[in-house]
Amino acid sequence: MAKVEVKICGVKTTEALEAAARGGAAYVGFNVYRPSPRYVSPEQAAALSQHVPLGMKSAVVTVDADDALFEEIFRLFVPDLIQLHGKEPPRRAADLKARWKTPIIRAVPIATAEDFDTVRAHEGVADYFLFDAAPPTGAALPGGNAATFDWTLLPGQSVATPWFLAGGLNATNVRQAITLSGAVRVDLSSAVERAPGEKDPAMIEELLRGL
Repeated sequence: MAKVEVKICGVKTTEALEAAARGGAAYVGFNVYRPSPRYVSPEQAAALSQHVPLGMKSAVVTVDADDALFEEIFRLFVPDLIQLHGKEPPRRAADLKARWKTPIIRAVPIATAEDFDTVRAHEGVADYFLFDAAPPTGAALPGGNAATFDWTLLPGQSVATPWFLAGGLNATNVRQAITLSGAVRVDLSSAVERAPGEKDPAMIEELLRGL
């Protein structure tokens, strides 16, 4: 299997971040969406960002965040990427990208092939897409629900923008997911947690060694 780029998302501790770096992860995500069990404050994200090594990119994960939150984030540190995981329209993504001079990861919830229509609306604005499973009925969070979608939908899509595969990936299924989807970038979160929001450094390193 070809080497894939890995994003470890929802990192809350320096131990987890350092494990991701040792394992060769290309990206790390700091989740500033307060309802998430992976939440860190902008101040905590800024402190963690000091431990991001050269060669690894940091993403700040937001959900329908207002201008005040972005102003606070960028006052404290400058992430390499902004991840939009809510219902932000293309205009909002374009405005954020222009204001903060920072590339955008646009998360797209997928359940059926029709959900890729969202991609067309954001092409030319998003620098990356992140294809995540649509939240299960009744889910409180837009992502990070350990749910999967039909990975065979992806090869039939024409997506020129680079993209990540996310949603319920773990040590058992990630290789199959990569094979079926054709992904060259994956986003891992619950796969390397001992409990919701609690990353396990040993699990991070072990999973990364296998990719």
